[in-house]
Amino acid sequence: QVQLVESGGGLVQAGGSLRLSCAASGRTFSGYAMGWFRQAPGKEREFVATIMWSGGSTYYADSVKGRFTISRDNAKNAVYLQMNSLKPEDTAVYYCAARSGRVGDKYSSGGYEYWGQGTQVTVSS
Repeated sequence: QVQLVESGGGLVQAGGSLRLSCAASGRTFSGYAMGWFRQAPGKEREFVATIMWSGGSTYYADSVKGRFTISRDNAKNAVYLQMNSLKPEDTAVYYCAARSGRVGDKYSSGGYEYWGQGTQVTVSS
């Protein structure tokens, strides 16, 4: 089991920045790829970004590319999402997730076995 706890969400004006953190505990954190997803009211959960276990490879949704940066610190069992130039359409609950690589693919929620409880991000116009 891997337990994930997100933090860092909040209310920010358009153009502002937020940094989300996800603290992991349980099984060896470094063995998992980590991802961020988001879900806006009335919409399906969507992929935001993912980072491989070594931190050497990252992938982003087109909607956030160039504005968001995912990173991880395996020594601290943590993954981060730096969000810059935020837009009102970025408003959503953001979820941290862990992926062993044994199921699904890295761009879909089905590819992740463990999830945090989510943190709300609200961007005002």
